[in-house]
Amino acid sequence: MTDTDAYDVLVIGGGPAGLSAALNLGRSLMRVLVVDADRPRNAATLNSHGFLTRDGVPPHELRRIAREELAAYPNIEVRTRVRVLDLARLESGVAPDAGLTPDGVAQSPRFTASIGRRDATEIVTARSVLLATGLRETLPDVPNLRGFYGISLFSCAACDAWEMRGRRLALIGTTEDLADRARLIARWTEDLTVFTLGADTVTSAQEAGLVAAGVAVVRHPISELIGDRGRIEAIRLDDGSVIPVEGGFVRPEWETDLSFLRGFAPSIDHDGHLVTDRSGRTDIPGLYAAGDAAIPGPQQLIVAAGAGARVASVMVQDAVGIASAH
Repeated sequence: MTDTDAYDVLVIGGGPAGLSAALNLGRSLMRVLVVDADRPRNAATLNSHGFLTRDGVPPHELRRIAREELAAYPNIEVRTRVRVLDLARLESGVAPDAGLTPDGVAQSPRFTASIGRRDATEIVTARSVLLATGLRETLPDVPNLRGFYGISLFSCAACDAWEMRGRRLALIGTTEDLADRARLIARWTEDLTVFTLGADTVTSAQEAGLVAAGVAVVRHPISELIGDRGRIEAIRLDDGSVIPVEGGFVRPEWETDLSFLRGFAPSIDHDGHLVTDRSGRTDIPGLYAAGDAAIPGPQQLIVAAGAGARVASVMVQDAVGIASAH
């Protein structure tokens, strides 16, 4: 390997968390490589919301603007439509919260990564790695749901419920938090129906509470979503009945894809998020995480971007041996 193969930070993922981190790391004179498969989870979303100064901008436009800004920094490289195929540790380093060797000299772990495609790869090294890979989602098992997802059915209430306010809405899912999500979405509508797809995830006590609040619960499986050009108009159940709706939300299941890690694995919580301290450090020295992969809560672009900036600051301080309480 030559010096040109070595980076201070390898950022895996080119969403708002990864790009925001790269910007702030680059401005701190770090040599940064961003690797982005360019298959964002919000690809089906036409417009993003809640990002100050960018409310209503398509997600792909946000990424374009961000990459254009990063291109002004010669110490930041962005590789798109390629993947990190393998990531391995070269040495264990020291505890991430210490940042110093016993002699008081800053030390960082080293990683080696194979990036590219299966038929064309290259090897790079990095002193630290930021996982900003987001989450891989599995939508509820409903026929033709994909045709409406991102147009009239969404997964993030904080992102899209304003546009759905006052309409006849559906909430579709099978997870244990479905009743809580229904209570949240009911803030934006007085006509909400929860569809459990036959799963017994809404208890009788929860159903009684929802019904008392004006929220209907339907336990039959869905046989078909009815609508045109992504605009949902009704839901047909397996018993043949049809319930009119004008939009709604689904509750996907999420998981973190760490299949590219070799010989080590950071801790993951029961919801599939990477476990970090409040500064974004995982329990693997030199390995950090930011964005949806690490933060439970509103999966908004602005939240992920803020997390990326925060973790970048911590990574810089760790690199010079400053014990930060951030």
